[in-house]
Amino acid sequence: MKTRDLTLTRTFNAPVEMVWKAWTEPEYVMKWWGPDHFTSPSARIDFREGGTSIVCMRAPQDFGGMNFYNIWVYQKIVPLQSIEYIQNLSDEHGNLIDPSTVGMPPEFPRDARTVVIFKDLGNGKTEITMTEYNLPAADTEMGKNAELGLNQCLDKMVKIFAS
Repeated sequence: MKTRDLTLTRTFNAPVEMVWKAWTEPEYVMKWWGPDHFTSPSARIDFREGGTSIVCMRAPQDFGGMNFYNIWVYQKIVPLQSIEYIQNLSDEHGNLIDPSTVGMPPEFPRDARTVVIFKDLGNGKTEITMTEYNLPAADTEMGKNAELGLNQCLDKMVKIFAS
């Protein structure tokens, strides 16, 4: 299977300390996790190297209303500068699941390495650069959906700090 690395950048109207909270505090994560029309009813965050967070994404009713759980296992954290974690699908208890059991295609990525870099731009603005590694190629349906979903998540995050 052809894969690619996807890097996206966003600028926030908030200081780096506030944007950091969007990744580390459940009440913030639940505001942006999931593409448009999906919600995040729960996020259990154990934010430390070696810690595991379990984040729920709920599909809208017209997509079945199903809950999908992701675990983020933190590999490296440099406060206010970077977060590196491995992302997988799980059950609500954090046990890894085979993506096909929840209707995902065979090319759905497992052990998706994600790196988020925070840059203080001054004047109360912050830039993040997020890279997800080994995603399905851009010319596949799964690859297109992964990019669309990630863009929508980051757009939702920008809106948290828009006011």
